[in-house]
Amino acid sequence: MENIIEIEHLFKSFGDVKAVQDLSFRVKEGELFAFLGVNGAGKSTTINILCGQLPKDSGSVCVCGTSLDKEPDVIKRKLGVVFQNSVLDKDLSVRDNLQSRAALYGIRGREFQIRLEELANQLSFQDLLKRPVGKLSGGQRRRIDIARALLHRPRILILDEPTTGLDPQTRSSLWQVIGQLRSQENMTVFLTTHYMEEAADADFVVILDHGRIAAEGTPLTLKNTYTGDYITIYGQEESQIKRLGAPYQPIRDAYRVSVPNTEAARELILKYPELFADFEITKGKMDDVFLNVTGKKLSGEVK
Repeated sequence: MENIIEIEHLFKSFGDVKAVQDLSFRVKEGELFAFLGVNGAGKSTTINILCGQLPKDSGSVCVCGTSLDKEPDVIKRKLGVVFQNSVLDKDLSVRDNLQSRAALYGIRGREFQIRLEELANQLSFQDLLKRPVGKLSGGQRRRIDIARALLHRPRILILDEPTTGLDPQTRSSLWQVIGQLRSQENMTVFLTTHYMEEAADADFVVILDHGRIAAEGTPLTLKNTYTGDYITIYGQEESQIKRLGAPYQPIRDAYRVSVPNTEAARELILKYPELFADFEITKGKMDDVFLNVTGKKLSGEVK
């Protein structure tokens, strides 16, 4: 896959506050790219620079092979952005909101009608077109936010905490839609999120801390590097678990044993096979990765 976003040695300060410090990363075409960090880590600053809404101090930004310095308007047409807070007009109908947005891209008349029908079918909002946006549920409004971002057929969809405040069923439904967009149109998705299970499904993850990259890699690589494995053992007494000589904690109907990696788990199983009649091995979670890398939870709590 080719690089669709290339950022090199990006710097941005606000007075004495160094929001972004020597930031360099690449996003591959068609991938789900997760950009993680607590509030103030530099995520929003980077996105605003990428979208041409904020000037950088130094460094380079290229999107689809185009330099932000040379052709910012060309880059803006390659991007569709879904902000955490909806930018739709609550008093206007869904159709009127999308029609006014489309006009900004020169999409009018029959062309708009065709595109509206396509998006309404894709995102399942045919029955909402006449309703005021202010009367929609959170999940419905999110679908219209995504439709607004997709009107001009961008190659990159930027999702800034798109599922914050939504119930699990609605979040799952939205991710199904996003997955369809990626598979059908090879769309690149640039995601910020506070839900680590969403980041766990990404193709590549960058974790920011104080404007710098603290860690990056695939979710599996990050888990292998920054967390261990867990063996959950069922049907054994605590005295037997102690024989393993590994840290453990009792859970509802089992014991959860911590090991550095899968190889260590294998060694314990071979050494004490009689204790492993009923067990399962799981990787650490992205929450563990984030906490171990930054010393914080995504809520901002210090380790």
